[in-house]
Amino acid sequence: MSSSYPIGQAGTPWGVAEIAAWRSAQVKQRSYNNEVISKIDQLPESCVIEQYGELNYAEHYPLLAIKSAIWQRNRPTILITGGVHGYETSGVQGALCFAREHISDYQQHVNIIITPCVSPWGYEHIQRWNPEAIDPNRSFYQDSPVPESAQLMAYIQAQDEPIWFHIDLHETTDSDEQEFRPALAAKQGKPYEADSIPDGFYLVADSAKPTLEFQRAIIDSVAKVTHIAPSDDQGLIIGEKVVQPGVILYPMAKLGLCGSLSDCQFHATTEVYPDSPKATPSQCNKAQVAAILGGLNYVLAQR
Repeated sequence: MSSSYPIGQAGTPWGVAEIAAWRSAQVKQRSYNNEVISKIDQLPESCVIEQYGELNYAEHYPLLAIKSAIWQRNRPTILITGGVHGYETSGVQGALCFAREHISDYQQHVNIIITPCVSPWGYEHIQRWNPEAIDPNRSFYQDSPVPESAQLMAYIQAQDEPIWFHIDLHETTDSDEQEFRPALAAKQGKPYEADSIPDGFYLVADSAKPTLEFQRAIIDSVAKVTHIAPSDDQGLIIGEKVVQPGVILYPMAKLGLCGSLSDCQFHATTEVYPDSPKATPSQCNKAQVAAILGGLNYVLAQR
């Protein structure tokens, strides 16, 4: 089934005028200052805050990183990213929850970097794209023109210690089918083909480095908090083969995904479904924290 989108003409990719029309239709719906920065300001002394960049759109947005106060050279470093797609609330709030409740428990063992809201304009406007109608999570590549992606890449590349573990926190909402995928099809000048959203939590691993035992540890941890998405009748999740329960593979670097941000040994991208009748937003935040803890406990056991 296909449907039309109110911006652009069917079969014609968007140009400058269509992008401007799309941008003018976006409405600020929540506050980055109130829901993210204020929570960062209240973090315990086990957290150190660094500004790694800024965005200057109609408003100014500081880009903030949270680091463990205890930082040692020649020690494994873990990276937690949230809000690469700004509208995906549990990624942002789950990252902040981990910083608030757990960073002090782990900073004796690893260095920790958390960038809880990579796309603050997207967070405020509940949007997948940035104001130029570009997806930051397809823009992690050399000389990227997308500031959300480029500034995070530069910050991570400037760290003294290489990243050992990276978990990128995402979610899928009903708005993917109601708004974001139809908008993408219109932007590309293609017909929109409706799809379904997996009901539950799943992981996207890097096809170049799947680390399936690591993925299983995360799934086992999250299953204590919320349900794991089943595969469909063809053994697929979002059109990709399920390689073990709740896990599919993507070529992270080829697609310019945040998962290719570093050449880490262990990587996972989470997906939760807050619109599920079997989950709540709070449960999804907890699932993101459980994913971090499951992965972190696994990698620490490998040392």
